[in-house]
Parts: sequence; C-alpha cells; structure tokens
Amino acid sequence: MKRRIGEYLQLLAEAGYVTKSELYHSGMKRVEGLTYESGKAGPGTLFVCKGASFRREYLEEAVERGAVCYVSEQDYGLKQVPCILVRNIREVMPLLAESFYQVPPGALRYIGVTGTKGKTTTTYYIRGILDEYMKRSGGRNIAYLTSVETYDGAEREASSITTPESFELYRHFRNAHDAGITYLAMEVSSQALKYKRVQGIKFDVGIFLNISEDHISPAEHRNFEDYFQSKLKLFRQVRTAIVNLDAQHSGRILRAASCAERVLTFGKTPEADIYGHDITVENGKVTFTVSCDRFEQQFTLAMHGIFNVENALAAIAAAYAAGIGAEEMKQGLEQVTVDGRMEEYTSRDRNVKAIVDYAHNGLSFEKIFDSVKLEFPDYKVVSVFGCPGGKALNRRRDMGIIAGRACSKVYLSADDPGTERVQDISREIGRYMEATGCPYECIPDREEAIRKAIAEAEENTVILVLGKGSENSQKIGHIRRFYKSDSEIVKECMEKWASGT
Repeated sequence: MKRRIGEYLQLLAEAGYVTKSELYHSGMKRVEGLTYESGKAGPGTLFVCKGASFRREYLEEAVERGAVCYVSEQDYGLKQVPCILVRNIREVMPLLAESFYQVPPGALRYIGVTGTKGKTTTTYYIRGILDEYMKRSGGRNIAYLTSVETYDGAEREASSITTPESFELYRHFRNAHDAGITYLAMEVSSQALKYKRVQGIKFDVGIFLNISEDHISPAEHRNFEDYFQSKLKLFRQVRTAIVNLDAQHSGRILRAASCAERVLTFGKTPEADIYGHDITVENGKVTFTVSCDRFEQQFTLAMHGIFNVENALAAIAAAYAAGIGAEEMKQGLEQVTVDGRMEEYTSRDRNVKAIVDYAHNGLSFEKIFDSVKLEFPDYKVVSVFGCPGGKALNRRRDMGIIAGRACSKVYLSADDPGTERVQDISREIGRYMEATGCPYECIPDREEAIRKAIAEAEENTVILVLGKGSENSQKIGHIRRFYKSDSEIVKECMEKWASGT
C-alpha cells in the first residue's frame, strides 16, 4: 500500500530528523515514486535533494515532471511546493527507501562482502554455491549486486557502481522478494558504509576479506584510518561475522567483529574455522583442501589465480554459516567464472598469453603478479594499466612500484582519467617506476596501448591487461564514454597475433 506524504513526515519526525516542514495541505497525497535524480521524477514522486553539487534547477525540473514533495537539508523556497527539511539527508534516505518499498522483515537473507580486493569474485563464488544448493532444494537462484552485474529476479543489468544508493538497493530487495528469492549476496564498499547507503540492513552474514591502503583522496577517504574505520562499520549490522585470519590487521578486525552474534574465521592457518591447505596449481586449475569441524573436502576452481583460494574460502565460510553441505560447495565453485576476472587468452602456438583482470590497487597487483610468477615461471611479464583521475591517489605509487619490479615493460594508458590528463597521471606513475628500472611507455588511447603491447610481445610472454576487466566505458571529463572492453580487444588482437597478421 502506497503511503501518503504526511506519513513520511511522521516517520522522519519520530526518528528525530525533521527540522522544518510545510506540506501546503498536501499531506494526504500518495507517494508514487522515490528518487534523487531529477530526470527520473514523475507524477507523485517524493524527491530527495542530495550531494555537494546539487543545484536548485534539479529540484525545479523534478517539480515540473510531477514531484509532489521534496526532502532536503536546505529550504529552496519554492512556493506551494511541499517540503520536509531534515538533518543528515544520508541517514534519512535508507528510512525513506525502507518505508517506500516495504520489504517484509526476514523475507531475504542478506550476505555482505567487504574488503580491498576480491569482493566481486567472492560474491560470484557465493552465488555459485547457493545456486547449486537452490537447484537441489527446488528454490530460486539468488539475487546479487556486484560491480560487474546486478540481478534481482526482475532486472539483470550491468553495474556502474560497487554498492548503489539505498533507493536502488531497496528496489532490488523488493524485486527479489516478489520473485520468490530467499538469498541476496552483495558487495559492500567503504563508501557505502561511510555514507549510510546500507544503514538499517541486517546482514545474516558479513564477510571481511582483507584491508590495505586504497581509496585515499579528498573525494573518498582522507587517510587509511578513515578507510579502515568505514570498512569495520559492517560488523555493527551483521549476525555472523566472517574474518580472514591471513589479512593484515586481522587482530583488529577480529576485535571489531566481536560485536556480532557469531564469528567464523577462514584462512591458510590451522587456527581458522575454515582451514585451506595443500594448494596446488596445474594446467591453470587451482586445487586445495578445506578442513573444518563438519568435513574435509578437496575443491577445484575454474578461474586462474592462486589468490582466488582466499575468495573461495570466504564463500565456503558463508555457505558453512548457512548450513549448506560440502557437496553443494564443491559443485558450485567448480563452475564459477567472472567476466573480466583472470580471463586468459592464448596464441595458437601457446607461446604468448594475455590475461585480462580488474586488478586496480596495490593489494590486487601484489596478488596477481605473485600468482603469474608462480603459474608462468619461465615467462616474461608485460602489463597495460592506468589509474583513475581525482581519486585513490595512492594507487599511482603502489601500482607503479609493484608493476615496475615484476615487468619487463609497462604500457601506461587511460583508466577513467576524468578531468585529469592521461599523460599527467602516467607521468606520476612513471616517476615511481623509474626507481625500479623498468621501461615504460605512455599511450593515452587504451585500445592502442593494448594492441601495441600484444603486437610487440616476444615468445614466452604473459601480457597483463589490468584495471578495467569487462567494463566497456571510460570516464572522460564528466562524461562516461563507451569503448570496447579490454576482453574484446585482447581476444581480437591475440587472434591476429596467432595468425601472424
């Protein structure tokens, strides 16, 4: 049942957020929609004014389109337009979303995954296991929200953000419930935790994968402590906390997790509740054994990368918490691949290999270069990557040094440069690479950089194309422009390289 404007006012007033209101006798009007994007407003919309760059004309457009009331921290003085003024619009948004979409309590079992690296792959591993479980038990495939794709039973679409705003989240929750889905797994970013996007969600399982310095910039987190504290907030809203004992700062993570009703651990140390050991790599397949109080089972992963054992152990721990058996875990993991994650392309003579991966920070670079060294010990390594403009500034140092130490050559190129010049970003990365002695070349056009890296590859070379994965766009200036994905370009180039053209 759709609620009235006056009911939303009462909700926010009782929660202590309202500073002023004026409904102009419109309190009985029903709210038909909820948005913060003026272009999506329509008749009966409750419009939320948010963001540092919000302008009055956005509100005026929303009203022209049919918005019947606005919620804001600021009075924009529109005559005869009902308004509810509040403190902390970020905390208000989840309340509005929950009230509008009315997802019944307990209707969905939520699994949240946070960490510097591995959130997407872990979520896909969880999806693989739970889908296998649902297939055997007669249930619906799970819903999932990742930085690659979103599926909620009604919508399947490519993602443009790791964790959407609360309005989108609750719409997906409602769709999943209406579709008869019982599990939803999602990535939870530090920004989502810091800016209250997931406030009010009680996760049945919350996973903390790892932590390293990332997303440090004036637009994201002012320092590592702010980033770390934001991540740790997840534990305040979980029933079962799952912690990686191999992570940096694991002691501090465990202390923060102690507020949960239950804590499970995983890792490659025998003290872990979910203990992974006897890890081997053969013909690109990673095999490992898991020991716990319920079973001892060997698992095989379809995806390259020994670092994916960490992600798989996290997914196994989540399934363990849900009471799922080892056979469903085994079968579910064996078939999981993720677009843009450790995608391997090999020339027909098998002398040159190219791997496309989303690795885009210091920790993921360390993991992927270590894994490639282990899997391809006799190969030279060449890489193509860049860094985003205006954010995560520490990546330029970390990625430059790590790649410089591991590669025989690096091609620096665009990776969402935004308002910065690709040449300037590359020059900054290059300063750190110079200390390693690794040669590098700046080619602003990413497709051209990939093509040149492959064309110039010698025999027994692995080319790592990193940062964009299966994404098919670049943020140039303030506009997102569409381009071929790294996967498309690499596949095309490797076929040409193999045919000698």
